[in-house]
Amino acid sequence: YATMGEAAALLNMQEEAQEGGAQDTHRESLQQRKQALESCVVTLQTGGAGRSPLANACVADYMSHDVRSVHKDAPLKEAGRLLQKWKVGSLLVDDGSRYLGIITDTDLSRKAVAKGMDPNTAAVKSCMSKPVISIEDDQPLSLAITLMKRKAIRHIAVTEDGTIIGVLSVSDILRAYAELAGLNAEGQGEDDD
Repeated sequence: YATMGEAAALLNMQEEAQEGGAQDTHRESLQQRKQALESCVVTLQTGGAGRSPLANACVADYMSHDVRSVHKDAPLKEAGRLLQKWKVGSLLVDDGSRYLGIITDTDLSRKAVAKGMDPNTAAVKSCMSKPVISIEDDQPLSLAITLMKRKAIRHIAVTEDGTIIGVLSVSDILRAYAELAGLNAEGQGEDDD
């Protein structure tokens, strides 16, 4: 299957392939990948049919501890440059003293590009998502997944006592799935002996 970054993008991907020839094969491949990703999410939410590793997984175990941000008045071009530089899919948006929202690679493509905004002059605040959706770091990973699905977001701020200390992304969740699935597979192999 796809790399974790590609799989994360599949979560909100629009199926744009047209019918006919290679396009049908491409669409089938996308549908298979999307089904695999949805299966990962279901497995994490249900605890892998009662297996214990997920029961102990919390947001803090899989979040990114780097809090990357951009000022609300910075041009969109700067946000895009920072996303590339730091190899992240989102930046928190601040006003110099507090976080106001979040801007993601999806916001840049779906909001800014689709609306024809000039990346040199349009400010980050013009296409950021707000408010900042967050979850406490000691919460179960399954709760974060549920919240992200309900809010239709791919990045969620992580807080400790109300202060943002990191971000959890769909890529982080897929990494958790890969690790937990590996633990489950190892455990199953030992039971077979």
